Amino acid sequence: MKILEDLLVETIAKSELINRILHTLKDLNLPFEYYVGAGCITNTVWNDISDYPLEYGISDVDIVYYDPSNITPEGEKNFRDSVLNLLGDFKFKVDIKNQARVHLWYEDKFGFSIKPYHSLESAIDSWPTTATALGLRLEPGGSYKIYAPYGLDDLFSMVVRPNKLMITREIFEKKANKWRKKWPKLLVVSW
Repeated sequence: MKILEDLLVETIAKSELINRILHTLKDLNLPFEYYVGAGCITNTVWNDISDYPLEYGISDVDIVYYDPSNITPEGEKNFRDSVLNLLGDFKFKVDIKNQARVHLWYEDKFGFSIKPYHSLESAIDSWPTTATALGLRLEPGGSYKIYAPYGLDDLFSMVVRPNKLMITREIFEKKANKWRKKWPKLLVVSW
């Protein structure tokens, strides 16, 4: 695992996009845990492996945090506005979600309710695939904190495996088919 963690850090260090986000967030000295995660990290790795431009196929940058002391939409919006203000002219949509409030809107968006997450990591544990259940951040001292509950093997092997903890077959297959069009080398494990 350590070798793959080092490889992940090495790959991410090549991305101006991801580094800009990571440094911006680190400099905020936030009072809560956060990660940059999911697609933007996964896609950057797949792009590097595939010899594509590092920003190819990235639709947005996901920043997730956990602040149970403020689960209002306004609190989330204020944090998003602060980050966007610091980033200034930024090429990609930035999607910022307080994982402590996901249960409040999840059913409206996905058609079924979920229990509140008890931590930021429990939220990442439920993400749709083993390769995208991933978060990283830059710590104050400059080291990287990586959270990958299913390891990094699938990510670096370009394997898309369903994480059935919460996702439906329909959501998984829609994501997998979209990704396979962009990264034909992906091996999609059937449901």
